[in-house]
Amino acid sequence: MSKRNIDTAFFGHPRGLSTLFFTETWERFSYYGMRAILLFYMYYAVSEGGLGINKTTAASIMAIYGSMVYLSSVIGGWLADRIWGARRTVFYGGILIMFGHIALSLPLAKGALFASIALIVMGTGLLKPNISDMVGGLYSEEDRRRDAGFSIYLFGINLGAAVAPWAVPWAAEGFGLHLFGNQTNFHAGFSLAAFGMFFGLVQYLIDGRKYLPASSLQPTDPLDSEQRSSIIVKTLLAVGALVVVLVILAAFGQLNITNLITLVTIIAIALPLYYFVWMLNSKKVTKVERTRVVAYIPLFISAVIFWIIDESGSVVLALFAAQRTILHLGSWHFTAANFQTLNPLFMMMLTPLFALLWDHLKKQPSAPVMFVAALVFAGLSYAFMALPGLIHGTTAGRVSPFWLVGSWFIVELGEVSLSPVGLAVTSRLAPKAFKSQMMSMYFLADAAGQAVNAQIVKFYSSATEVPYFLTVGTVSIVFGLFLLLFVKRINRLMDQAE
Repeated sequence: MSKRNIDTAFFGHPRGLSTLFFTETWERFSYYGMRAILLFYMYYAVSEGGLGINKTTAASIMAIYGSMVYLSSVIGGWLADRIWGARRTVFYGGILIMFGHIALSLPLAKGALFASIALIVMGTGLLKPNISDMVGGLYSEEDRRRDAGFSIYLFGINLGAAVAPWAVPWAAEGFGLHLFGNQTNFHAGFSLAAFGMFFGLVQYLIDGRKYLPASSLQPTDPLDSEQRSSIIVKTLLAVGALVVVLVILAAFGQLNITNLITLVTIIAIALPLYYFVWMLNSKKVTKVERTRVVAYIPLFISAVIFWIIDESGSVVLALFAAQRTILHLGSWHFTAANFQTLNPLFMMMLTPLFALLWDHLKKQPSAPVMFVAALVFAGLSYAFMALPGLIHGTTAGRVSPFWLVGSWFIVELGEVSLSPVGLAVTSRLAPKAFKSQMMSMYFLADAAGQAVNAQIVKFYSSATEVPYFLTVGTVSIVFGLFLLLFVKRINRLMDQAE
């Protein structure tokens, strides 16, 4: 066994885990720091340092932004597997992300906003799926440290995501020194996000040469010349089709932000549908594997509904924080953006508790039951958010911040129910010929959920908050109970697939 395989330099794990841990910590710091203030930057008036975009449009942009990030991860995984290798792909992604934040740090109005979105979507798509793959590459198949290594890595993700919603708004408000008077300087906050990604890239580049395996520099399934030609043709056809659609919209005077968001929504929903139809009709898929895919469909729909609610933290709940929440506890004042820390904070608190509970259960619940629990928790979190409006009315001013804290806690109970089994059951039910594509489906569920969010968020306002929260929450709970009726059948289909 080589020295690399017995490396225990980082808390008993390979030293390369430290490289990837801090790279992802800084990347998540930059991403979630940017997201913590981006919505407010878009809809604040120009006189307040913002862009003056309509609030509903800004919320839709936030939701579709997240959807595009997950859609691009499918392309990022493919580029690493077939062309660049994981290590180069991650580095290229980090560069794009950094320049995306730099674009936002410059006072170049809406042009910089959309350039930043394009750069960060492409960069995160390159970085996110491949850095996780590199963590697995640090361990041999028989190395028992693998699961613990991923747990440490996930802690790094949540650490960066938890710190950023405090640090970036703090920078935007003058680093506590009131450098900008009473005005928010969003560009200072975005600059801190850019520095975060820069630090992550520097340590990734320096440490990566020493501690990451050489195999990460090579694609696992490189393209041959014939395949390259085919891919180029397909890519040109796809780009050409997109250009035609955009030209048609422009010709009819319909090329605007709203219609572009709708176009991405259609793509985000159509892509997983295409994958399901493709797999169910492929000659490469056996009868048993087709049964697995059928069993996965209701779980996929459940995941979409769950992510509609869970991913609303930087959209609907951010609006509620800004418009309807008391932003102080006694003499302690905070900003609406600070609430974004609750998701990763509760994940860090709840994940080890759930893992401990899971290990002590004599009979562990099946994957479909965990999906039911996730949907019910998500729905209850929204039902909880309807209570302040029902109790105090929606015109009575601001309410306690503990309503948001409670809602986030409830939905994170759902996420720790769904996340541990989501990828595992996706891998378990994937046909051999579609292993990679099927794993992408789990991320496409998030993309589809946020795409739906981009449409339904248009119906949210302070005046409509009660029916909005109750309607979306009820849909989640009802579908969860509906799924419960089919748990035995889904388990039977899954068992038949073994």
